[in-house]
Amino acid sequence: MSAPANPQPPAILIGAPPWSAEAARLLRDAGLSLQHVHKRGEYLDRLVAAHPALVLVDGSVSDWEWWVTTPKVRQETRRIPLVVVGPDPDQAAAALRAGADAFLSAQELAARLPGAIRAMARLPDPARQARLLDQCGEPMPPPGLEGIARFNAGEYYAQHDLFEALWIAEPGPVRDLYRAILQVGVAYHHITRGNPRGALKMLRRSAQWFASLPDTCRGVDVRQLRADAAAVEAALQAMLDAGRSDFDATLLAPIRFADERS
Repeated sequence: MSAPANPQPPAILIGAPPWSAEAARLLRDAGLSLQHVHKRGEYLDRLVAAHPALVLVDGSVSDWEWWVTTPKVRQETRRIPLVVVGPDPDQAAAALRAGADAFLSAQELAARLPGAIRAMARLPDPARQARLLDQCGEPMPPPGLEGIARFNAGEYYAQHDLFEALWIAEPGPVRDLYRAILQVGVAYHHITRGNPRGALKMLRRSAQWFASLPDTCRGVDVRQLRADAAAVEAALQAMLDAGRSDFDATLLAPIRFADERS
């Protein structure tokens, strides 16, 4: 079975503060890479796509509060740990009020960032990933097969109830598969009902559940479903940006099984 799509998510740093090289070294020592975001317009999309382990915000920039509150009020990004690193320790209270999970003084970065990574970063759990791979190797239960049949018939509301029941009953990590399918189906339901913004929001929420899944799980071609959902999301965004309402419904592809790959 193929490995998860993103076994070691990166950390994201807003801007390029003087301490960025030190942060990169500390993150690298913790087994993470570092990505920079400079523009507001790319911020949320990057968070959703990268599924980062941690976000570092430069507390010395004038709009640092915007970079903190924006992801924390969104369902699809609010769980991402976020740390403000600032020049003034007195900024700590304001950072926490804005929604940051922690504040670090830039002067204490070397001493305190490793501990923050260990305590807060969303790092892969090897035991959970091993259990997920084991569960993904098992067959899809009958309600899931029925849910896929309903999905592929365009009965997106009906598939929701079937996969929701599976997700609620399943204590293991394979529940991420059920939730990912469920949310893509709900997004497609919104599209058929003329609610592209609701669909876009749901597709962005589904990304967090796809992040840990291998390319094949319980027979489902997860890699293809992930790509199909991304194509729909991009088309929706382009349509909304252009002020159009002519979504191409042929992009609502069915769920495929891995043994159907050519």
